[in-house]
Amino acid sequence: MKMSSTQGPHSLAFRVMRLCRPSLHVETPLRFDPSDLLFGEDLFDDPIAASHLPRLLADTAGSTSVDPSDLSYRNRYLLQHPSDSLGLPGLLLLPQSFGAIYLGETFCSYISINNSSNFEVRDVTIKAEIQTERQRILLLDTSKSPVESIRAGGRYDFIVEHDVKELGAHTLVCTALYSDNDGERKYLPQYFKFMVANPLSVRTKVRVVKETTFLEASIENHTKSNLYMDQVDFEPAQHWNATVLRGVDHHPEGKQPMSDVFKPPVLLRYGGGVHNFLYQLKLSSDGSPLPKVDGSNVLGKLQITWRTNLGEPGRLQTQQILGSPIAHKDIELKAVEVPSIIRLEKPFVVRLNLTNQTDRVLGPFEIWVSQSDSLDEKAIMVNGLLTMHLAQVEAFSSSEFELNLIAVKHGVQKITDITVFDTREKKTYDSLLELEVSFSSQNSYGG
Repeated sequence: MKMSSTQGPHSLAFRVMRLCRPSLHVETPLRFDPSDLLFGEDLFDDPIAASHLPRLLADTAGSTSVDPSDLSYRNRYLLQHPSDSLGLPGLLLLPQSFGAIYLGETFCSYISINNSSNFEVRDVTIKAEIQTERQRILLLDTSKSPVESIRAGGRYDFIVEHDVKELGAHTLVCTALYSDNDGERKYLPQYFKFMVANPLSVRTKVRVVKETTFLEASIENHTKSNLYMDQVDFEPAQHWNATVLRGVDHHPEGKQPMSDVFKPPVLLRYGGGVHNFLYQLKLSSDGSPLPKVDGSNVLGKLQITWRTNLGEPGRLQTQQILGSPIAHKDIELKAVEVPSIIRLEKPFVVRLNLTNQTDRVLGPFEIWVSQSDSLDEKAIMVNGLLTMHLAQVEAFSSSEFELNLIAVKHGVQKITDITVFDTREKKTYDSLLELEVSFSSQNSYGG
């Protein structure tokens, strides 16, 4: 069986039309008198004919507001209704080409293979695929069930869809393998190229304030139409909790704002509209180590969905957003319980928690509170043994212990200089905890 490629005439040809929603047809809002369409300007030169004009145009919009005796042209430029200034005549404009195709949209195409010859073609195998710089995506393949025949002057139609996930050049490749009138197998390839642009730019800033991380995301519209952002959600990585921060709206008491019931989309105007989103991130305390990428901690990623003026959807997901490197400490010291009332020169107990944040066993430990050499500067003293001993702590585990202290100065004081010494590794950990407490004199409590 002979097979020919693109040389020579073909009975079949592909026709491709992109399926997308029409756009609004906007006209320059310059109004004119209806009489220009029906009669012409010479009508105003004859007073008798002009006197019959109001009756002839009684049913036309706006004619009742025009003085019949005023035959001048000044009313032709007056807008009879507020909607006239929009320039929208109620007409829709069908796309004349592939138009702009953006990342995150769904490319939908109506493909017709036409038989322009005078004879029937048989056993038509059709394939359609998208080619990019990195991959080939098969959209249609009729190899297992070929089209039995396409009559002379007939056609075979089908629709293909593809979620656009890559930027740059794309090629829609349509091929047909068929038998012509002489029984010869012919191969027809046709190529339709288009470019995919980026609809949005996302810029992020990360700031760390003590134990809280703030992520600011700035989203800018690069398309030629307004985008209505249905969803801009931050999906935190493991070990992170995220909360979106919004401005405070003041509403009358007892009235629920409509935004609590119906969430309006965020409008990004065409040609550079920008909107900022702010998220507060905090580490979750599940005790497992933090993932790292290139020395930085992974915060998460943004999920963005939008619609255009006529409701065409789009969806993008950003790459992983990285925060500032986190200095991981081997151990962490936290206050678990502090007395609510602390009296001057009366012993009190502070319960502390020592957490091992490594994957190995640490300890045993020696714990003490460093004391100043000057008696005048001492505000808190140890009540009992100056050095405590704590057993070893397993990996990612914690142990609690108590410090017996006594206050020698009233007012707000800080419990600092708690030193933890690993007796096995001979390593000292200091400045792990700074706890602020308030001491009162005994007379204040009747003591």
